[in-house]
Amino acid sequence: MTHVKICGISEPKTLQTAIEAGARFVGLVFYPPSPRAVSFDTAFHLARAVPTGVRSVGLFVDPSDELLEQTLGGIGLDMIQLHGKESPGRVAEIKSRYNIEVMKAMRVASEDDLQDLEGFEAAADWLLFDSCPPKADLPGGTGHSFDWNILDGRRFKKPWMLGGGLNAENITEALSILKPDAVDVSSGVESARGVKDSDKIKAFIQAVKKI
Repeated sequence: MTHVKICGISEPKTLQTAIEAGARFVGLVFYPPSPRAVSFDTAFHLARAVPTGVRSVGLFVDPSDELLEQTLGGIGLDMIQLHGKESPGRVAEIKSRYNIEVMKAMRVASEDDLQDLEGFEAAADWLLFDSCPPKADLPGGTGHSFDWNILDGRRFKKPWMLGGGLNAENITEALSILKPDAVDVSSGVESARGVKDSDKIKAFIQAVKKI
């Protein structure tokens, strides 16, 4: 079964919707330029509302040790998602230093973007393949998908998620090509940029469950 991660949760209502609909991962964004970013106080209360069986994931973009220490020290997260230009060495360092599971996002536009795959497979606990649109103003949550055939036929050494422009309308096609352990959605379940929509969250998770 393919699990679902709803990323960019910022309010209790949509968190509860995601949990009740069957999401197994919920993402909290700690990257201030993003419209989905949450304050430490908000993140603290949201993380406390995540039940056993659902994993809270903190999204960071090239985070400093200071930011990680401040966040992990005050907010109980289950996993870190690194969504910047972190090297395999930096991923391994963070995993070792903070003793927490780490997921590394790789932005894919062509086969060339997979050249560091072996290093990330060795360093990270999970991999996330996201899109890489040429003029994106954010490293994720762009609403654009990539050519899923780039990953077709590949086998990975670690569990992995498919992201990048997924929604209730295209998820069936995506999962007819690829068999990820989980799918990651953000903009595809929003009514406006950064505003999660409960009906869209439910529709997306139901669409995945039907496959």
